[in-house]
Amino acid sequence: MLFQDRTRAESFGADAERYDRARPTYPAEMVDEVLAGFDTGAVTTVVDVGCGTGIAGRLFTDRGCQVLGVEPDERMAARARVHGLTVEVAAFETWQPVGRTFDLLISGQAWHWVHPETGALRAAEVLRPGGRIALFWNIGRPSDEVADAFEAVYRRRTEGLDEYSVLLGGGDKERFHQAGEGIRASRRFSDPDHRSFDWTRPYSRDEWLDQLPTHSDHQALPPDQLGELMDELGDVIESFGGTFTMGYLTALITAERVE
Repeated sequence: MLFQDRTRAESFGADAERYDRARPTYPAEMVDEVLAGFDTGAVTTVVDVGCGTGIAGRLFTDRGCQVLGVEPDERMAARARVHGLTVEVAAFETWQPVGRTFDLLISGQAWHWVHPETGALRAAEVLRPGGRIALFWNIGRPSDEVADAFEAVYRRRTEGLDEYSVLLGGGDKERFHQAGEGIRASRRFSDPDHRSFDWTRPYSRDEWLDQLPTHSDHQALPPDQLGELMDELGDVIESFGGTFTMGYLTALITAERVE
């Protein structure tokens, strides 16, 4: 289970600026869905678990929400603060809300680093009755042409990393299952609702290679191996004319806090 691998979980702050620059955002339609039903005349209070550099949290502040980030890595938290996000440094499982409650708990690309059952119970503690938990991830959905070309490189340079990397469309079902089962096991939420949103983003060669080291599975590779992988992937992208369009599926799990 990924939440047990603390070395990978705490690796992202090694280059927080690159993470902030290179990681994709989330579609506006997903934010609309998460905020649907909240009183538009009142400020929605949000706690952003594993807020990282604030990529997700900023989408909600832009909608007028009051967002508090909780992030275990001070380096990532510092970058989020540059963007105006208020962040408290702690692992969510041990974070002290000090009596505060929120309308909404979000976690973008991070809930798999939280113990699924402990995290769901903590979420119930900090959400008001009727509040909502919203967990979401971006999963790569490359075209067949891109997928085949990338797969050939990964098979030569790694041992099946492409089969479980969410960047390339793998490894998603288990983390969604664990998140949903943790919510159910808490008995404090409605049955989780699963939705998805398809979108695309164009990448240049340099933009795609820039984000690869921000993924913990790639970062775990020996530097020489990662360098060779990136060089060969760069050649593949050059063969496409130096750019390609990456498809993404944003998976969203929501549930309502019940009494």
